Amino acid sequence: MRKLKTCFVMAASLGLAAPAAAQQAEVSQAEVKLWRLDCGSVAANDLNAFSDTQAYTGKSKRLASSCYLIRHGSDYLLWDTGLPAAMKGKPLDPKAAMDATVTATIKEQLAQLKVDPAAIRYVGVSHYHFDHIGQLADFPGATLLLGKPDWQVVTTDPASYGANPQPFEPWIKGGGKVEQVATDKDVFGDGLVTMLRLPGHTPGHNGLLVRLKGRGPILLTGDLAHFAENYATNGVPTFNVDRAQTLASLDRFKKLADNLKATVIIQHEPADIAKLPAFPQAAE
Repeated sequence: MRKLKTCFVMAASLGLAAPAAAQQAEVSQAEVKLWRLDCGSVAANDLNAFSDTQAYTGKSKRLASSCYLIRHGSDYLLWDTGLPAAMKGKPLDPKAAMDATVTATIKEQLAQLKVDPAAIRYVGVSHYHFDHIGQLADFPGATLLLGKPDWQVVTTDPASYGANPQPFEPWIKGGGKVEQVATDKDVFGDGLVTMLRLPGHTPGHNGLLVRLKGRGPILLTGDLAHFAENYATNGVPTFNVDRAQTLASLDRFKKLADNLKATVIIQHEPADIAKLPAFPQAAE
């Protein structure tokens, strides 16, 4: 009798599970598009800043500053907001250890796509460094997605970590909604756009996984690595907050890339710009 009762319970459970699975399968996948936006460029005239083992003595490199617009169905997510718009047209100082400039603002590029800035539902920030939050305040109506430890830095102890809370003021003052992301976050609830917790560069640093129907998975690094050689050799910048976490995050990210057969986009690597269609075309 006990065996019959167990079988009945199992059968009932399976009966309940089948409709749920069928219902999930019937949910149509939203159309996802990804645009790469030009959010400036950085002249790294002392490349050793990106190596705590001084691997690049006497070397320099021009780095890209990239942002990304993701359309999921009728919703938009802006990933990172680049350098400040006030840097537009600024000449680069060849004598500075590091300097930056902007060619076009995010709003100008959104206008080319006929996307109203007010239509941005989410603005996701990989971390609080100035070259990723420069135009953040231009989207005060969006829900801010930021790693929980990074939000704590911005709101409690920014000076100790070199964070600038000013671009976050629309959310700090309570006018905008904030989601403090403590673990991986499935942004739209269907697995197509996922924030990936990758601490080490900052306490709450994140990358982004975007699954495209045609091109397959795209992995955006944030500042997990800044250029191809740095990524290949697991280089750790001098200004990262935790070396062990950085190496663990690199290990996780690379295994994800291998397992998903994903296209890796290093957000500061100029050579990776060509991995996506040239603006204003989108990857699908």
